[in-house]
Amino acid sequence: MAGLDLRNLVKAYGRTEVLHGISLHVDDGEFVVLVGPSGCGKSTTLRLIAGLDEPTSGDIEIADRNVNRLEPKDRNVAMVFQNYAIYPHMTVRKNIGFGLRTSRLPKREKEKRLEEVAAILEMTDLLERKPAQLSGGQRQRVAIGRAMVRDPDVFLFDEPLSNLDAQLRTLMRLEIKKLHQRVGNTIIFVTHDQVEAMTMADRIVIMNDGNILQAGTPSDVYYNPANRFVAQFIGAPSMNMLPGLVAPDGVRLRNGSTVDVRIDAREGRPVEVGVRPDDFILDGPDPFIEGTVVVREPLGHETLVYLETPAGELTAKAGGRTPPELGQRLALGADTASIHVFDASTGESVRRR
Repeated sequence: MAGLDLRNLVKAYGRTEVLHGISLHVDDGEFVVLVGPSGCGKSTTLRLIAGLDEPTSGDIEIADRNVNRLEPKDRNVAMVFQNYAIYPHMTVRKNIGFGLRTSRLPKREKEKRLEEVAAILEMTDLLERKPAQLSGGQRQRVAIGRAMVRDPDVFLFDEPLSNLDAQLRTLMRLEIKKLHQRVGNTIIFVTHDQVEAMTMADRIVIMNDGNILQAGTPSDVYYNPANRFVAQFIGAPSMNMLPGLVAPDGVRLRNGSTVDVRIDAREGRPVEVGVRPDDFILDGPDPFIEGTVVVREPLGHETLVYLETPAGELTAKAGGRTPPELGQRLALGADTASIHVFDASTGESVRRR
């Protein structure tokens, strides 16, 4: 096992720069998820770590060793791809063992390691089957097994669950998390799915346009987003944004009401008040905006409620048993501690008093 350091990493293709000097430290044994929209640079970052591409500038260190000039085979990393990349004509045993084809280990040691990996992945009874005889989740485990058998310093996962159906994705998220708890290797996992990131990561790194916008625990980035992009990318449904201006007694919204939140900003400064759907209080004390229910999405234990308001369409959550009726007028408020404020021009979080 080993830690990982990226220092001022830049990647350009011709005149187009896709990574703009990112830096990141990953502790030994940490499970880090890179998350962001398509084209944000997360898969490029993974390819640079793996050695499948070369950085334009900057340094990559694995286990305190600069690997910029090392071939992929010499970096002691293992990559699991989105499309499995397992051989259909080979058995599970041969597919997993393929990861050791260049190893100089004795044959007996190779077999021992293969059996250990198969046991960890609960695939011992499937070793003589071919991929066509396996489910999607089992094929993904074969791909993971081929990476594990090498005993790498760092595991690299490039959106490995995106081709699976919803139920299988949930199961495989749990399997990979259990696997990390058992073997303890450093894992860098790339996904565009913020639910995967929240449920699996020790630490989430949110990327956009080739930059790292925030890195922190799932709780950190959810409850303390550094900027508007993070606030709206993490969490489903997205955080609601209500435009307003800084006033002496809080933030004045466009409907004329005031949100009682004190911030360090000059009076009249344009800001946006952020409230997560979970944090809206329906028809409670001290409401600051009203809206009409236009759509309901029943989810069983809760109902998503979409409202037309003077600030545009807002989303709130209500109970599943007795949700509001379509066309019903609701007053919305929120506890001050759960309210976020962002600068309207930069999108950065504004410090509160």
